[in-house]
Parts: sequence; structure tokens; C-alpha cells
Amino acid sequence: MTTNLTSPALAGFQQADFDVFQLQGLEERMAGIEAQIRPKFRAIGERLTAELAPLAGKELHLHIAKHARRTVNPPKDTWLAICDNKRGYKAHPHFQLGLFDDHLFIWLALIYEVPNKKSIASGMLERLDEVIALVPQDYVLSMDHMKKDSTPIRELDEDGWRAILTRFRDVQKAELLIGRHVAADDPLLGNGDALLAYAASTYESLMPLYRMACGSSQ
Repeated sequence: MTTNLTSPALAGFQQADFDVFQLQGLEERMAGIEAQIRPKFRAIGERLTAELAPLAGKELHLHIAKHARRTVNPPKDTWLAICDNKRGYKAHPHFQLGLFDDHLFIWLALIYEVPNKKSIASGMLERLDEVIALVPQDYVLSMDHMKKDSTPIRELDEDGWRAILTRFRDVQKAELLIGRHVAADDPLLGNGDALLAYAASTYESLMPLYRMACGSSQ
């Protein structure tokens, strides 16, 4: 996927952005997120949304995490989300890009708020061979968006995939996130345009799974 060469250069992420998560206290950390990270999310998110919409075949909307429910504990990560609903993203299949203190994550995210996750999981189980073939071996998978842990796709055989999708179907809090992690010290992150291309290519490869999750026949 190519980016618009006439667009201004994007700011990438630096170590200072990851250091925001070392700030103690809710107000201090939220101030750092708002000042340093959110403007970059806005810029890269708007470009990603524009690039992904034609592939999704519908209008997409950018959301940036507000962490509005937090009153004491500062967030351990923060993210942008892209989905087809203008009002919110948590109850819908969506694309996520965000930061923990030691890595950037690029996810196709189906989190526990998605109301029809049982039918999504059942559909994926019925098309298991197709699902497995769609996901590159150098990607990772998580079942909890609040944790850093992930499982390399290359370590999953058919039984492993079946177990994960069955858990996603049967356990209320189970989630399904598929994508890539990029270490905080990876030079890629310092180049906003290169990161945009990397994220866009990741989401492009996962678009068939996104359409599957949305119930599309495409």
C-alpha cells in the first residue's frame, strides 16, 4: 500500500513518548499522553483511516482512547482505534495502534465488549483453515488487550488455533487480538511515514479477517 506523497511528513514515536508511562500519578501521565502522544495518534490515525476505508468498503472513523473512567490509577498503555461506528469502537471489530512502555502494538481487535463474538468465533472455527492461512507467521496474538503478553503465530498449530477460538467463543472476558508488536527501540518507529506504511500493510493483510468478523460476504 502506498501513502500520499503530497502529505506532510508524519512524526514518529521517540523514547520520550514511551517514557510517558514512567510518569507517576494519573494527572501527570494523562498530561504527558495528551501533550506528546495524542497529536501523533491523530495525525497517523487520520491517514490510516483514509487508507483503510476503501479496503473495508465502507466509511471508517477514528477514535482516540480517552481513559475517562480512570480516577486513580494511570493507564499502562494508550491507543487509537479505527472502526465503522462513529460513536464508539469497543463493541465493534476494530483496528488498534498504541503504546505500552516497551513496545508499539498494531492489532485487529475483537475485545470482550463485542456483543456477537460467539457467532464471530463460530464462523472462524468453521473456516479455520482459511483463518490460519490468512495470518502471517511473524504476527502475534493476544487474548487480553490489557496485558503485554502475546503468542507468536508461528507457535500455533491447528489445535492451538482451535483452542484459542473456542476460548474466545465460550469465555465472556476472552478477547482476540491479532497483529504485530514493534519494540520501543526499533528505528522504524522514529520514521512516521515508514510506520504508517508498516501499519497499513499489517491492516491490509488482516482485512479479510476484519470483513469476516463484521459478517461481510466479501
